[in-house]
Amino acid sequence: MDTTFSLAYYLNIRSPDSTTIYRFQNFYIGEDATFNSNTFGFLPFGFSGTTVTKGADNEPAVLVFPNNSLTRSWIETAVAEYWVCNVRTLLVNADDKSDTRLLSRYFSQIVGATWDSSAVQLELASVLDAVGVDLPRKRLTQQLVGSLPVTSSVRF
Repeated sequence: MDTTFSLAYYLNIRSPDSTTIYRFQNFYIGEDATFNSNTFGFLPFGFSGTTVTKGADNEPAVLVFPNNSLTRSWIETAVAEYWVCNVRTLLVNADDKSDTRLLSRYFSQIVGATWDSSAVQLELASVLDAVGVDLPRKRLTQQLVGSLPVTSSVRF
C-alpha cells in the first residue's frame, strides 16, 4: 500500500525573551499534534514566503490567520514587540502522526501586519534580513538562524 504525504506547517511564535510561546499546526483539524516533544494546537493559518539563501532573501514572507478572538488575544502584542517566528514545513502522513519529514525551517521576525474583518496577515523578515535593515531587537543566535554558512557575509 502506498503512503500519501501532505504538506503541513508547524509554527512557533514567541516573544523576544521567550517567556511567551505559542505553537500551532495547520494540518490536524481540531486536534493537537506532537513534534519534537512539543504539542502544537490546531489553528488554520497560511504561510507563504521565499527561499532563504546565505545572503538572506530580501523578501517578506507572510503568515495569514483568521481574525478571531484566539488570534486577537496575542497578535497585537506580537506585532508591537517584534516577536520571532519559526515555521517548519513538513511532509505528514495523515494516517500516522509520528511519520513526518522536515522539509525546511524559516526563522523570521514580525515586521508588520495588516488586517480586515476576516483575516490578519503578519509580514515576516528573515532574521538575516532583519539585521540588514536594522530592526529593533536584532540578534543573531544559532537558535534564531541555525548554523550560518561559512561563506555568508553578515553586517553588524
